[in-house]
Amino acid sequence: MPQIAKGGKFVFGWSQVGKKDCIQIPEEVMLEYHLFKEDKVILISGSKSSGGFVVSTLNLLNQSIMKGLMEDYPEFEDYSLPEGKPVKWKGRYYCWAGINQQGIIKLSPETAGCFDIEENDKLLSIRGSNIGFVLAVKGPIIEAAKKYKGNIKEFIC
Repeated sequence: MPQIAKGGKFVFGWSQVGKKDCIQIPEEVMLEYHLFKEDKVILISGSKSSGGFVVSTLNLLNQSIMKGLMEDYPEFEDYSLPEGKPVKWKGRYYCWAGINQQGIIKLSPETAGCFDIEENDKLLSIRGSNIGFVLAVKGPIIEAAKKYKGNIKEFIC
């Protein structure tokens, strides 16, 4: 897993947004964040500087300061909120999406629009906090990754 700048974040690879807004999550991410045992993930809008979104799970969110989301929106706990329907909470948008055993997430058109993601965008998978990993689409880390001389794996669904 490359570290694209000294002292910087580690990246897992590029995930190109495929047809119908599908995204292939790198296997290394699936292992590190225990996603093979999940069939649903929580998506959180990214920062203004990096865009994209964070991928997490109910279990990880319930162990974090973001557990208040479940108190304010209990529909997340049982996934009774429609898949891909973004809700705003404390300045960010949250929704849930299915993920299969091969690590493919399919964004709804509403989710893709909310997160400003389009077909053929290249998202950089970045090791995040204990809450989840980041799929960034813009900003300084993207520019650094484009200039990186080493190998960054690419994933396409």
